[in-house]
Amino acid sequence: MSPKETSKSPLMAKNKGIRFVSSHVKIPSSPPTLALIFSNLPFCSQSLSSNLTKTLESITSFVSSIRSKPRRRRCLGRGSLLCSSSLASARPSAESKLSQSDEERVLISEVLIRNKDGEELERKDLEEEVATALKACRPNSALTAREVQEDVHRIMERGYFRSCNPVAVDTRDGIRLVLQVEPNQEFQGLVCEGANVLPSKFVEDAFRDGYGKIVNLRRLNEVVQSIDGWYRERGLFGLVSDAEILSGGIIRLQVSEAEVNNVTIRFLDRKTGEPTTGKTRPETILRQLTTKKGQVYSLLQGKRDVETLLTMGTMEDASIIPQPAGDTGKVDLIMNVVERVSGGFSAGGGISSGITSGPLSGLVGSFSYSHRNVAGRNQKLNISWERGQIDSNFRVNYTDPWIEGDDKRTSRSIMVQNSRTPGTLVHGNQPDNSSVTIGRVTAGIEFSRPFRPKWSGTTGLIFQRAGARDEKGNPIIKDYYSSPLTASGKTHDDMLLAKLESVYTDSGDHGSSMLVFNMEQGLPVLPEWLYFNRVNARARKGVEIGPIRLLVSLSGGHVVGSFSPHEAFAIGGTNSVRGYEEGAVGSGRSYVVGSGEVSFPMFGPLEGAIFSDYGSDLGSGPMVPGDPAGARLKPGSGYGYGFGIRVDSPLGPLRLEYAFNDRQARRFHFGVGHRN
Repeated sequence: MSPKETSKSPLMAKNKGIRFVSSHVKIPSSPPTLALIFSNLPFCSQSLSSNLTKTLESITSFVSSIRSKPRRRRCLGRGSLLCSSSLASARPSAESKLSQSDEERVLISEVLIRNKDGEELERKDLEEEVATALKACRPNSALTAREVQEDVHRIMERGYFRSCNPVAVDTRDGIRLVLQVEPNQEFQGLVCEGANVLPSKFVEDAFRDGYGKIVNLRRLNEVVQSIDGWYRERGLFGLVSDAEILSGGIIRLQVSEAEVNNVTIRFLDRKTGEPTTGKTRPETILRQLTTKKGQVYSLLQGKRDVETLLTMGTMEDASIIPQPAGDTGKVDLIMNVVERVSGGFSAGGGISSGITSGPLSGLVGSFSYSHRNVAGRNQKLNISWERGQIDSNFRVNYTDPWIEGDDKRTSRSIMVQNSRTPGTLVHGNQPDNSSVTIGRVTAGIEFSRPFRPKWSGTTGLIFQRAGARDEKGNPIIKDYYSSPLTASGKTHDDMLLAKLESVYTDSGDHGSSMLVFNMEQGLPVLPEWLYFNRVNARARKGVEIGPIRLLVSLSGGHVVGSFSPHEAFAIGGTNSVRGYEEGAVGSGRSYVVGSGEVSFPMFGPLEGAIFSDYGSDLGSGPMVPGDPAGARLKPGSGYGYGFGIRVDSPLGPLRLEYAFNDRQARRFHFGVGHRN
């Protein structure tokens, strides 16, 4: 942040000497360079103990001065003391060199602590810091050069001094050792350059307690390490590249942040791994990335970008390789991507949960064609056809996951569908064993977009024509009990639905929290079109207690206005109240279903579960046109409980459950995928 911006901070009003300066980072050719950042992740802070090496010359000068003094008596032996009676003062020589193997001992009669001018220190606390650091340098002790050097290093490691020079002075009582120390300046202000993403408050808080005090290099080193840690924790390419104390007690921190220079897309062959020509447009990939040119590169952000590319469905593999952009102090990103096969045909099968007359009648075969990357824009085309003994579905869906020119990541989906489904959920159990199927022709467009973290919304406009047919395919308007099958009294009902849906997901896992709210409004554009409002909500909460997972779910809905009877809320079945057949509990204008489940691992891919469900139509069954639930003596409410096993498979989670209901009936349930 700029000096003008920081002047508004409450802390800055108190510490007026602190200021932050932002600038483009120019990393010098000498270390630390951007190459250092890449080669030493996680980052390490720069050492601030360079002042220790500066004392080497003064120590060698001290040794030279000792050696240059005439000695009256030399005592032989490693433990002998060296005595001198010369009154000549020593003059250090910076050209002398310290021999690490020299163990000659010199008798020191006195040890004094002085400033660089040889005067007493004004601050006694600093004198105590020096005295505390001394281990060997004591009066009337025989010292070697190494011991003096080690004590000088200990003084410097206290962090309060910029230099420490040992000086030997000959007196009539012996050699006096004078330790001339130069304290650091008092901290009066701060200049932080290059910190474009580092919060100013973070640095302000780090220096808050040091204002007006002697700068401690050890503490300064800790601050530098904390700043480097801030970048490291966030995966950012940044560190403190320089720290120095300027005149006037101003500390200058130079922060080096590696900004993104260019992002290059490189397509690799699926088999050879060699560069090849891709089908996806580079701009389609680049707009998926949250990492942009000019940003400080973040490893965590790069990881999320890779995950985003994989969720596009067009990429088999993706990776980001950062490289230094010359000597600019920036980083070039090379994104390697391997594309999937764009499209193809597939066939499969499944089970319809709405079929209750037997397992074979519920089998469904499918055939589909899909294209994941139409025109290289990541747009999806899917054409599918499903056929069973009773139900069928033909669907064409075209999806643009991100509309071009939109900065809110809005997707668009256009759908056309012709389906036929069994009407057993509401109009089942015909005494004459006849069947009712519901035919629907649907066309619509929907727009979806994320509008908050973990929240997404969908809105759309859908036209639907629906009617009932008998087992021979002839249109009918009443069932066996003379209950109407349409709201208009004709062979079909027309409706134009305005859809609004909001979804919250904690994560993509089945056991995570979820909240879904859905509302559909029938728009009577023409007088014969249905006019109604339907709301539906589902909530789920998962809690893990060790290996055990508790899952609680609740759903409910209500509809007002004129609607087709087969659109009533059906209660009971595999995804509702287990222990009952599909729709056997009730069908009404309102409903509520609650479920509790405890699952636990067994062995291998198998998982066990214990569950309990409850559902009710809240007394709204008779308010459905024709009261189909009452004609079939559905109870309107009921509960079930039981146990089951689950196993992951290529088709998705497979569920086999055995449940009991409150009417002493029992039933197996088999399902593919998680419960709704």
